[in-house]
Amino acid sequence: MDNAERTAITFRHEQWRAVTTGMLETAGATFLLLIAVRWFQAGALAKGLVAGGGSMGLLATPLTVWLVSRRGWAASKAAACLSLAGAACCLVMAVFPVLPVFVLGSMLATASAAAGIPLLTQIYQENYPDDRRGKLFSRTIMIRIAVAAIFSDLAGRALSHDLGHFQWLLVTFALAFLGTAFCLNRIPSRPLTNDGGAHPFHSLRFAKEDALFRRTLICWMLMGSANLMMLPLRIEYLANPKYKLALAVSTIALLTGVIPNVARLCLSPLWGWLFDRMNFFTLRIVLNLGFAVGILAFFTSNTMTGLVLGAIVFGISNAGGDVAWSLWVTKLAPPERVADYMSVHTFFTGVRGVLAPLIAFPLAAQLSLMWLAALCTGLIVLASVLLLPEIKFGKTMRKGTALVEEVAD
Repeated sequence: MDNAERTAITFRHEQWRAVTTGMLETAGATFLLLIAVRWFQAGALAKGLVAGGGSMGLLATPLTVWLVSRRGWAASKAAACLSLAGAACCLVMAVFPVLPVFVLGSMLATASAAAGIPLLTQIYQENYPDDRRGKLFSRTIMIRIAVAAIFSDLAGRALSHDLGHFQWLLVTFALAFLGTAFCLNRIPSRPLTNDGGAHPFHSLRFAKEDALFRRTLICWMLMGSANLMMLPLRIEYLANPKYKLALAVSTIALLTGVIPNVARLCLSPLWGWLFDRMNFFTLRIVLNLGFAVGILAFFTSNTMTGLVLGAIVFGISNAGGDVAWSLWVTKLAPPERVADYMSVHTFFTGVRGVLAPLIAFPLAAQLSLMWLAALCTGLIVLASVLLLPEIKFGKTMRKGTALVEEVAD
């Protein structure tokens, strides 16, 4: 099929997949951790493991790309198999509602969703044109966000009425995984380039060989670690009576799911348009500062006005983060190496994602959340300052190709 047909087919199935991934997004962002806190009354370690499951999947992305390339599998078919694994985990969790099974199942289910992300980025590189990639991606993100907001509200109301309904929620997540697999299986894609790497982490060499890629990863590590430390603490802050809020489940879902997703929905088209046209490093700095403001507004307030403001700013920044995080390597990597570059990016995202919740919950037991928020805000500002010298290179980044020689040393 020609490129236009590949784009049309991919976009059509991505629109349908956005419905199921919108439902699944609420699992990792809100409901799995909320169930762990309220139903199982899990300790710090268990909560950290539940919150870090997706990050463990990101750690496995170099292994995923290595296996898929060596076996000669099409990227979309491999991603569909990972979604089937997630469905199986959710069903087991629903049938056996005990804490050890819930923690392990949550980790594996969210990990299976995250492990296939570089495969999806490779699909976008192949099937979406360079000058419309951000626009098409943001349109499907809008559907995902709208579904996540609606589903967060409905599921939050159901659990607020009877938290014991969480088993049916897990069954719903399993069905969403199955729908995701169905859509992915019908998206055209090619096998990944196999360079004969001797071990699963062979792709990490790109962080050493590409200087600009390496420097950007370092800045992203600082910003991402700070953001991921505070992300699960939103649920903790709102749900744990220790912080004197102890809000209803429906209100927590409103502040962590509905309001941020409405803000993401409204701003996602703008961020997609900006990604296609704006200097990437300038875009990244603007997003960083937005996350910093959102963290301070949320955790320094105990009023509904402050919490809503923090949720809105976080949602606006997250809308841009969706596009920038998912597609930025397409502006830097050679076309045949997008999955490899993305696996390096997601691997280091996984490193900070696993460590951040495990560090955040013990720190929250020792420090006030206000001081922890200030510390994380400082890390985000530092990351932004370190990105300032890279802005000049953003002018020479070309979509879908390697960087010009001046940044390849």
